[in-house]
Amino acid sequence: MRRLLGIVLALALAFGVVTLVALEGREVVVIETTVEGGAPRRTRTWIADEAGSAWIEAANPERPFLLDLRRQPELVLERGGLRIACTAEIAPEPEGHARIRRLLAARYGWADGWIGLVADTRRSLAIRITCS
Repeated sequence: MRRLLGIVLALALAFGVVTLVALEGREVVVIETTVEGGAPRRTRTWIADEAGSAWIEAANPERPFLLDLRRQPELVLERGGLRIACTAEIAPEPEGHARIRRLLAARYGWADGWIGLVADTRRSLAIRITCS
């Protein structure tokens, strides 16, 4: 029984380590949105670039930062040590979902596939970030 417990714990630890490497192994940016009361909300997320725009994903329509952006599309993007004022635009569906899934799969490779095993992105939304 101890051996079985040890194997289960080792597998759980390995799963956690691989997931952490998948999430944090490549570029991760921070977006800062504004909650309804005016306080900042900081969210770490992946980012992909296409045709002069940056794109991020909201894994589902209920994501708190997405609700912030629906109310107020202005945000601050922290990328490469810089803080940049930007505006968000939610891409129309279903094209937006297909675009962000394609972009993130191309950019993050195996990590995107791994995270797809643990997070349901079937209802994800693409968000185009335009910075000044």
